[in-house]
Formats: sequence, structure tokens, C-alpha cells
Amino acid sequence: MAQLDDDSYDPLTPVPAERRALGGLDAFSLWFSLGIGLLVLQAGAFLVPGLSLAAALGAIVTGSVLGALLLAAAGVVGADTGLSAMGSLRLALGARGAAVPAVLNAVQLTGWGAFEIIAMRDSADALVKQTFGFSNPLLWTLAFGALATGLAVMGPVSFVRRFLRAWGLWLLLAGAGWLTWRLLAEHDLAVLLAKAGTGEISFGAGVDLVVAMPLSWLPLIADYTRFGRTPRGMFRGAFFGYLLANVWFMGLGAAYALVAGGGEGLLLSALATSGGGIALLLIVIDETDNTFADIHSAAVSTATLVRVGPARLAVGFGVVCTAIALLAPMARYETFLLLIGSVFAPLFGVLLADHFIVRRRRVEAAGALNLSGLLAWAVGIGAYQALGRLAPDVGATLPAFATAVAVYLALRSVWKR
Repeated sequence: MAQLDDDSYDPLTPVPAERRALGGLDAFSLWFSLGIGLLVLQAGAFLVPGLSLAAALGAIVTGSVLGALLLAAAGVVGADTGLSAMGSLRLALGARGAAVPAVLNAVQLTGWGAFEIIAMRDSADALVKQTFGFSNPLLWTLAFGALATGLAVMGPVSFVRRFLRAWGLWLLLAGAGWLTWRLLAEHDLAVLLAKAGTGEISFGAGVDLVVAMPLSWLPLIADYTRFGRTPRGMFRGAFFGYLLANVWFMGLGAAYALVAGGGEGLLLSALATSGGGIALLLIVIDETDNTFADIHSAAVSTATLVRVGPARLAVGFGVVCTAIALLAPMARYETFLLLIGSVFAPLFGVLLADHFIVRRRRVEAAGALNLSGLLAWAVGIGAYQALGRLAPDVGATLPAFATAVAVYLALRSVWKR
């Protein structure tokens, strides 16, 4: 680990204290930025008109608080251990057991990276075509894919300091502020809040969808908080940064979708025609931070399995994500998002229970296989799928998380005796 670039660190080796450069403000900037994006706007649009805007905002606040708390707690694991997200899972599942989520994480992050590139391409192309009459989806795909790949090769510390803190965060604030002002200036919020929901989605299911957004970042957060100076700073920065961004942008997505007549299909048109074209373009440009995170963490996860550095792997994943974006059409990703929750929410229930309750934040050597962790994870996935089919209106993400925690602690107690 003689190189100075943070990306050169082995994901299975703790980052030494003298190289942990990120403070609480850095964590806030990163997770505020990652909590804002086009897909977050679209997720908010899923909530209406099934829920009223008032109920949707209630679900957004409830789900965001719960999800951000769990996300920040997972960030503390990275700061405590100095290990990557998949590296820290070795403590709960064993070295062999952790290979399974590492593969799953690399696959799902490749899919997310491609979706992000597609969303940026389609939005930028539509805005430029509307303004200048110019359309070239191929050019936008290659440009956004190359930009995100370059940022991923830089590594998290360089990304936060050179990109986000320098100008990326200010782009986001300018775009989000403008969209918010236009919404309040052009529409009567009291009228929107008075509209009744049509009932296609329950409040519990709405909270479940909102929670799935922050929980989709659980398999990534330790890849960044491992470079944090203190666990407390990483917890506070991640919690408040993601909470503010998720509530703000999901709320905007729900409000603008309701203005457009309901649903996510007309969301971009409503944003652009409301005078938000320039603001939306700023957000599209900054959306590369999400793709950066997908590509970088896919590389870090894979680096726990093969003897290749994350920087080289990031180049490969960037090429694959861009190729998928060129070949695959944009589709509804709600099912994809909830499927991720069914796998990773109970998995990180096991991790958090192991780290905070069983190990009491001590870092110990990982064994080859932890059957208690694997069994609890499997039961949690089963609970998620069963609740999703038998009681869809209740929501399955948080109950599956709690089930995995309870089963893991019970198995550990029996095993200890």
C-alpha cells in the first residue's frame, strides 16, 4: 500500500488511521449527492396518485428516516473496521460465505450503473433536443459512461475532494433549489395536498418503496466510510446528508408527477416545461456521482474475489455498464429495486447484529464460514418474499431485516450454548 491514491488499498486490508482523510462534512456532501438523482425523482413519482401527496410525503419522511438510520449504521461498520463493505461481511458470514454477496453485489451494481447511464442519456438528449433540435443518444451514452468511469478510477477520497466539494455539490443545490422554487411559484401546493389518492398503493407499501432507496446503498457505504476519520462523523454525515436529499427529491418527484397527471411517465416533461430544463440538466450532469459509486463499488466487491486492483476493475466495469446502456432499453426498475431489498436488507440485518450486538464493534479475524449468518440471511430473504406475496400492503423490507436480526441472534445464542 505504498501508493498514495486511495483506490490502491486492498478492500480486505483495513485503511490505516493516517490515511483516513474524510470528515463529517465530506460524508454529508457525498451522501447528500448520492441521495439526489433522476431515479430518486422517479421513485417519488411511483407514490402518486395511488397515495395522496400528503400521504406520500408522510411515507417519504418515515421511510427516509428509517432507511437513513440503517444506512448510517452500516457506514459505522466501515469506519470501525477500515474494511470495504464486502470485506466487513467476512466477519459475519465467513470468508467463503461472503463470496456470495460479493458476486451478487457486482452484478446488481453493473445493472444500476447501466440504468444510471441510460437515465442520464435519455434526459440530456431530450432536453437538448427540445432546446436546440439536436439528438444523438450514442454520443451521450459514451460521454456519460466515460465520465463516470474516469471518476471511479480516481477513488472515493479524490472524488469527494476534487469533484463534489469543488463544484459538484453546488450544481446539485442550484438545480434542486430552482426546481423547488418553480414548483412553489407555478402551482398551488395547498390544492395539490388536498387531492385524494386513488388507493392503488397502501401507506405501508409506500414506506417500503422509500426504505428500499437508502437500503440499496447498504452494500456500498463502507467502501467510502472506511476512509473516514471518526465513526461518529461518518454516521452523522451519512445520516443527515442522505435524509435531507431523499426527502427533498422524492417529495419533488411526487409533486411534479401529480402536476403532470400522475405517474412517472410524464415526470421529465413536467420538470422541463415548468422552466426547470436548465436545473434538470445540472442534475443530469451531477448524476454521474451515482454511476461513479456503482462502478467503483462493483470493482471493490470484485477485488475481494480476484487479485486485481480496483482501479483496473473499474475500467472494465465502466465499459460493461456503457455497453449495456447502448444495447438495453430503459424499463421500469421498481421490481428490480424491491428485489435488491429482498436480498441485501436481511443480509445487512445480519451484519449490523453481528457488529453491534455480538462483537460489540470489536474487529476479529474472520472464519471460513459462519453458518448462523448464512442461515439467518436465507430466512430473511424467505420472509421478504412471503410477506411480499401474502401481505403486500404491509411492506416487506423492514420486517425481513428484523427477522434476519432475530434469527441470527437466536442461532448465535444456541451455537454458543
